[in-house]
Amino acid sequence: MKRVTGIGGIFFHARDPAALRAWYQSHLGIDVQAWGGAAFTWTDEQGKPTAGSTIWNIGDAKSDYFAPSTSSFMVNYRVADLHALVAALRDEGCNVLEKIEESEYGKFAWVIDPEGNKVELWEPPAGQ
Repeated sequence: MKRVTGIGGIFFHARDPAALRAWYQSHLGIDVQAWGGAAFTWTDEQGKPTAGSTIWNIGDAKSDYFAPSTSSFMVNYRVADLHALVAALRDEGCNVLEKIEESEYGKFAWVIDPEGNKVELWEPPAGQ
């Protein structure tokens, strides 16, 4: 079974998210959108667009989205078969959170790594 197939997103919290977004936009040229992040589209070897993107987002440190982790970041990994991977991780004794979300954006589940970091697992919708 394939497990992780790529990075779907990188999310982190900041004490002053607006100021940090502005810094990244000004100094690193990241095209920060009104929703607080950017989508880096994928390209092939010739630079032509291909299906997929990696999301980059700065959220408010007061948010509890990363709970129960107290880490200031969370990585979202693309996976091929979320339900099979979640079952395998549980069988392996990993700390998998109970909730699985399914929406038009795909399927999401979370596992806590041995250092206490929340890891998001994402199976994109078909064709993405």
